Amino acid sequence: MTERGRVYLVGAGPGDPDLLTFKAARRIAEADAILVDALVDRRVLAHRKPGARVIEVGKRGGCRSTPQAFIERLMVRLARSGRVVARVKGGDPFVFGRGGEEALALARAGIDFEVVPGISAGLAAPAAAGIPVTHRGVSSGVTFVSGHGADGHPPPWEALVRTRTTLVVYMGVASLPAIVQGLLGAGLAPETPAAAIERATFDDQRVVRTTVARLAETAARADLASPAILVIGACVALAGLVSRAREGACMAAAARAA
Repeated sequence: MTERGRVYLVGAGPGDPDLLTFKAARRIAEADAILVDALVDRRVLAHRKPGARVIEVGKRGGCRSTPQAFIERLMVRLARSGRVVARVKGGDPFVFGRGGEEALALARAGIDFEVVPGISAGLAAPAAAGIPVTHRGVSSGVTFVSGHGADGHPPPWEALVRTRTTLVVYMGVASLPAIVQGLLGAGLAPETPAAAIERATFDDQRVVRTTVARLAETAARADLASPAILVIGACVALAGLVSRAREGACMAAAARAA
């Protein structure tokens, strides 16, 4: 009888392959089959062992995607045939990655699995743009939200605005005008600082900073595209200070070395 395999739900991080964790690299190296999402940088596959099968199961907003039910059935079938499977997902599997659905499907099928956390784009993108999502005296919390809501319903903007936390919005570029309208309608001050970060952590990362009232038009003028993260709140204004502080430190170090 073939020994039953197992599945690793692996978070590949926000983009830059150098942000892959050591554990994620080890689990990819163990896999006989690797199911990889569209947003995962293919350089992480350099860790795979010879002969490992790579299966593209891409999911990208606005594009044709592999059905979720098919992915879950495939993981179960491969594991039941005795294979070690790495399901490699962008960011963290349990942050807007449908990792919870896959974990439940594996559990129902009696498949052994392990979740390997990854750095979520919701944390990495603001950090890469110099935006601290929490800062003493400015924001004591951060809230992650999907830009397109759930089951066709918009996010609860009034409740989110009342939290007075930094808002980090995933998958929001396509619905930016509606997001801005929802936030302003919920009472968020139009001059609240806001940013959009495209291709966070990659060499071609782009950041636009403005106010929430002008965020949609500014992003459209910059021709910003997915994948992108939106950050809204007073902490966004700290990005300029962080950038200037870093530049000052670099100049001071250069002067000392001269």
